[in-house]
Amino acid sequence: MSGMEQQSAYEALGGEDGVRRLVDRFYELMDTLPQARAIRALHPGDLRSSRDKLFKFLSGWLGGPPLYIEEYGHPRLRARHLPFPIGEEERDAWLLCMAQALAETAIDPSLNDHLFRALSQLADHMRNQ
Repeated sequence: MSGMEQQSAYEALGGEDGVRRLVDRFYELMDTLPQARAIRALHPGDLRSSRDKLFKFLSGWLGGPPLYIEEYGHPRLRARHLPFPIGEEERDAWLLCMAQALAETAIDPSLNDHLFRALSQLADHMRNQ
């Protein structure tokens, strides 16, 4: 395989290890950034299950193994997030953590921009307030 065009985002992030690092850093930021308080409050005290689900979802979403679908079926993200009040503040806090986690992965800037745009659309779609 030659060239980044033929490489999935999953591979470009470093496969399983890279996606796990991204997810771990995302949740570390959510746990520590004061600006993330609103989104952190919507999560359980123990983030292990949240980390696992986001890792499995991103794995397939980024072009790697479809772990989330294999375990839970279709993501139905909007329906799964309906019980939680998600407005602009929560969306922006989630995106703040993800933007910083992506920036710290030292991936190609164009891939970073592409992923952040796609995740921004996804996060905006989760708003229900």
